[in-house]
Amino acid sequence: MKKILLASVALFGFAGAAAAADLPVRSAPPAPIIAAAPIFTWTGFYVGVNAGYGWSNDDFDSVDLADEDDDGGFVGGAQVGYNYQIGSFVVGLEGDIQYADFGSEGAFVGTDGVTYDVDRSDWFGTVRARAGVAFDRALIYATGGFAFADDANGWTVGGGVEYAFTNNLSAKIEGLYVNLDNDDDFPGFDGETDFGVVRAGLNFRFGTY
Repeated sequence: MKKILLASVALFGFAGAAAAADLPVRSAPPAPIIAAAPIFTWTGFYVGVNAGYGWSNDDFDSVDLADEDDDGGFVGGAQVGYNYQIGSFVVGLEGDIQYADFGSEGAFVGTDGVTYDVDRSDWFGTVRARAGVAFDRALIYATGGFAFADDANGWTVGGGVEYAFTNNLSAKIEGLYVNLDNDDDFPGFDGETDFGVVRAGLNFRFGTY
C-alpha cells in the first residue's frame, strides 16, 4: 500500500511539472527602441537672396562730380555657397552678385582740360572664403576675397552672423567693405572706389537633416 501511495505521488508530481512547463512565461515587454535625434550640421550647399544698404566713398580728390552727394542706396542680390563643418569650426566658399543703387555719376574736367563722363557701375559681385565658429544652429564668421564690377576689380572683407531656424532655412546679417580699382583711370582722376554694405539674407540649405 505504501508503495502504491509513493508511486501515485510521484506520478502526480511529474504531471504537475509537465503542465507547469506548458504555461506561458510572464516577463516584462522589451523596451522600445528610440532612434537618436540627428545632429545638426552646417555642411552642405546653399542658395539664397539678400537685401540691404550700401554707401560709397569714392576717391575723387581732384574733381567735382555733378551728383557726388548720391553715395548711398539699396543693395540686393543672390548668393550661392558651400559650407563644411569640422567639429565647431565651419569653413566655406560663397559667391554673390548684387544690384547697387548708389555711387556717383556725372561729368568732370580733368587736369588736361578734357571733360570726362563718369557712370559708375550699378552692380558688383564677390567670391569669398568664409570661416567661423558654430554654436549649434548659430554661426559667427569672417569672410574675405575677390570683388569685381564692370571694368574694375579689387577685394572685400567683412563678417556676419547666421542662424538656422529650421534644418534647411537660415537667416544672416552681414557687413562687407569693398575696394575696387577702375581699369580706366583718367588724368587727375583716381579711379579707386570703396564702399560699405550691410545686408540681411535668407539661405535655403541642401542635404541637411
